[in-house]
Amino acid sequence: MTQYVRDIMTGDPVTVEPQASVTAVARIMRDQDLGAVLVTDGGELRGLVTDRDLVIRSVAEGGDPEQTTVADACSDDMVTVRSDEELNHAVELMRGHAVRRIPVVDDGRPVGIVSLGDLAMERDPESALGDISVARPNP
Repeated sequence: MTQYVRDIMTGDPVTVEPQASVTAVARIMRDQDLGAVLVTDGGELRGLVTDRDLVIRSVAEGGDPEQTTVADACSDDMVTVRSDEELNHAVELMRGHAVRRIPVVDDGRPVGIVSLGDLAMERDPESALGDISVARPNP
C-alpha cells in the first residue's frame, strides 16, 4: 500500500517570524519539547531552524542571543515536500540532501514537518532510532 507524507508527518508545525530572537525561539523549543521550528514570513515558509542551528550559528559565533534574530541562524536553502507526495520521495530527498527534517508545504503554506524520527517510527518502531524517537527526555 502506498504511503504518503501526510500519513506520518507532524502536522500543525510551530512557526516563528524571522525577527524573533534566538533566545525566544530557544525558549519555545524548550517549552514545547521541539528540536526544530519553521520560520515564516506572512505565513510563507522562509526557513527552518533547529536547536543545533541556534548553537552553531548564533551562540558559538559569540552573538548576543537576545539581539540575534532567528533569520540569522536558520537554514533557508531547504528542500520541501507536499503532503500528497509518496513517502518514499521524502526518504530519497532526506538521503540525497543529508537532512533529518523536511518541511511539508501545500499551496505555499507550511502544514507539517516530516523527520527521520517519524520515518523510523513508521518503518520500524522497534529499532533503536524508533525507541529513541518516542522516548521523553529526562527533566
